Amino acid sequence: MTELAQRLDAGDPTTILDVRWQLGAPDGRDAYEAGHLPGAVYVGLEDELSDHGVPDRGRHPLPSGTHLQEAARGWGLRRGVPVVVYDDWNRAGSARAWWVLRAAGITDVRILDGGLSAWRAAGGAMQTGAVTAPPGDIVVERHDLYAGALPTLTAEEAAEHPNLLDARAPERFRGEVEPVDPVAGHIPGAKNLPSTSVLTADGTLLSEDELSALAWSFGGSEQVGVYCGSGVTAAVLVAALSAAGVDAALFPGSWSQWSAQERPVQTGDQ
Repeated sequence: MTELAQRLDAGDPTTILDVRWQLGAPDGRDAYEAGHLPGAVYVGLEDELSDHGVPDRGRHPLPSGTHLQEAARGWGLRRGVPVVVYDDWNRAGSARAWWVLRAAGITDVRILDGGLSAWRAAGGAMQTGAVTAPPGDIVVERHDLYAGALPTLTAEEAAEHPNLLDARAPERFRGEVEPVDPVAGHIPGAKNLPSTSVLTADGTLLSEDELSALAWSFGGSEQVGVYCGSGVTAAVLVAALSAAGVDAALFPGSWSQWSAQERPVQTGDQ
């Protein structure tokens, strides 16, 4: 938070992306135009960070590198300029953007800790209306994000994974409710670590020591795989585990892909 404010005050080149998205309100553009960080460009998770033309890979299939490069240049991403992403709900949208951009090989991407609410609470300046950035020149060399710069799992690999974490809410993991996908439950053998459990009450990440302890309690010494409903909130866990020094592999299709393919289902506690 402080670092971003200092960069803006100093006029240091920084690209800021507003990635507001919620499961029940996937289009955050109106909220963005009502107030956002100065210079921030709105990014649509549904149409720019996903490719719904890809079949059989869940509700939010990953975009292609070509699609992403075109979108990213429209956001003003430039080579050598750091990117800061933020959202207003449990770091879901910003973590998705962080994961997608890094999987595409764009390494200097950071999540604004605490998101929009933390910025406002700190007295950060706000701007209204839409921002159109000058065209960027970023080059995306990773054309297949499923085999990109960050590790991923296929459904078959998730089925055999020895340390698979489910980032959904406990009641969805147990199969008590399922508001979106056709089948309730979880991948057999998975353990439940809700994405919200790595955040404090004000939406900031737990401390590095707390994240490390949490990672170790869920087998952080082993290879870790992560999934959620459709690969969005699982990215929050991937980012948090990365902050704790643990590299986690994402199952991008997640439960939406698994349940649609009539694979084995487990219910109840882990």
